Amino acid sequence: MTRDGGGRDLPSDEGSTLPLVIGLVALCLAVVLVATAATSLVLARMRLVSLADGAALAAAEGFDLDDLRVVDGEVRVELTDADALAAATEFLAAVAVDGLDEVALLSAGSGDSRSATVTVSAMWHPPIVVWLVPDGLRLEATSTARVVLR
Repeated sequence: MTRDGGGRDLPSDEGSTLPLVIGLVALCLAVVLVATAATSLVLARMRLVSLADGAALAAAEGFDLDDLRVVDGEVRVELTDADALAAATEFLAAVAVDGLDEVALLSAGSGDSRSATVTVSAMWHPPIVVWLVPDGLRLEATSTARVVLR
């Protein structure tokens, strides 16, 4: 006990920093876990977008040379939904997908016969499951690739 200038006893403050230290450690741990999950989510989204880009490119370039036509002096190809779907499915079956679970081809088609649009989805799970972040999210990515012949 200590005394103030008037001779009164003041309460001791020994040990009062321990709850603050415990709280700070818990807060820092929570921030690290959430940052780890957020980083993992961003990387999974980037992988999925890259996968959608590759599938769209494969769908746009997956035509036969017999499909080429000359229209008004310009070489063109007519993409079909069936061809785009087949090429995107073949691409996804051939490529190794690391870090993504339950990869699915949601749609693949050609709306204007010159470009291919592909939508893929995957399930993301955080590396460390804590109550602060969900234990899984479904991610979707859509990509479009266009055929340009010159």
